[in-house]
Amino acid sequence: MELTPVQQDALGELINIGFGRAAAALSELTGHRVQLEVPEITMCPIDQMGEYLRPLVKNEVASVHQIFSGSVEGDALLVLDQNSAAILKELLTNEPALPLEIDRSAREVLTEIGNILLNACLGTFGNLLKVQVSFSVPHLTLETLEGIVGSIAVGRQGLRYALIVHAAFRLRDSSLTGYLVIVLGEASIERLIRALEHWESSQREQP
Repeated sequence: MELTPVQQDALGELINIGFGRAAAALSELTGHRVQLEVPEITMCPIDQMGEYLRPLVKNEVASVHQIFSGSVEGDALLVLDQNSAAILKELLTNEPALPLEIDRSAREVLTEIGNILLNACLGTFGNLLKVQVSFSVPHLTLETLEGIVGSIAVGRQGLRYALIVHAAFRLRDSSLTGYLVIVLGEASIERLIRALEHWESSQREQP
């Protein structure tokens, strides 16, 4: 399944709106201006997700994972390599970037950042596309990329496709990269596309 150019543009516009809201929320949280660059979006079968991300994130990764449900349901993750996660925590707290395995404050900060980003993007989807979405409590895991992909594939049957959003942050003169991953089954993808087309059409009809 591939998105048409019009669907890709509409999805990109929606995610830009969501990222704008996320940047405002993070700025309020940190007291610093947060810039989120224009995201790049890729859709692939879930079994190719690891292959796509492997060259981009090294070793173990930190991921904030939320399950969402409603007329569109699936899994949402914010994925960061450990170096980016540690630097982001240091920038936000002014505390040394200690190893994540022993650093409780890093876990709390990253979980909150993931919660803000995931809810801003998925909440925007829900509001603008008029689809009801509810969220589970987010949780942070530290494991290999293969472990994350495997746990999603096994834990939630029927999830077939991954929307991968390349998200670049700029905070206090530091640039970091993370990946927002939204995993959906065929039925949810089809509902999302129908809602997206309706929204895009309504946008064109506005004066």
